[in-house]
Amino acid sequence: MNTSKQHTPDGDSPSLGGGGGRLIIFAAPSGSGKSTIIDYIMHQLNDVPDGDSPSFGGGGGRLHFSISATSRAPRGKEQNGVEYFFLTPDEFRQKIANDEFIEYEEVYVDKYYGTLKSQVDKQLAAGENVVLDVDVNGAMNIKKIYGNRALSIFIQPPSIEELRRRLESRATDAPEVIEQRIERAKYELAQAEHFDEVVINDVLEVAQVEALALVEDFLEE
Repeated sequence: MNTSKQHTPDGDSPSLGGGGGRLIIFAAPSGSGKSTIIDYIMHQLNDVPDGDSPSFGGGGGRLHFSISATSRAPRGKEQNGVEYFFLTPDEFRQKIANDEFIEYEEVYVDKYYGTLKSQVDKQLAAGENVVLDVDVNGAMNIKKIYGNRALSIFIQPPSIEELRRRLESRATDAPEVIEQRIERAKYELAQAEHFDEVVINDVLEVAQVEALALVEDFLEE
């Protein structure tokens, strides 16, 4: 099941003139190289040495990831409120009922991931520029809420054929899963026109520089 829910805010979208931080929203079909591009931007703008992890919601740097909520159990040394907000499935569903998410997804039965509006607003109020890595529907919903305070970037593969090649070369998915991802990608590619910017990831190094420039320009407006 793949569900994204729009949070309907009271009043108008926040404006850039109101102070605080800004949102940079990334979305893309699976296999488009989105995570690699985000990681590059986080390292460049946060001056993080290679091999180290970018900031997840605290400390210095120009960009911060939002801390998401999930109904899965913590892994390893993960701590509540650091890597994720860990909720039970029932707690997660209650927050859905209370309209507390700006986007969420039920990846499998009872396994949810979502972005809490309260957490994003808290980070923005603290002056943090928040990076969101979400699905296409979630990205469009968040953009509707925050308006010109948010920049939405769609990372696009050069073609469906190239996307299939990349998914197959990863050798992490069964053939039927790859077909599901390809069908999903066709829908997602049709939504690219609703994003502020589209970066075609044909040559990764070129796409990284292009995406970085878009983020820098937005933060300097």
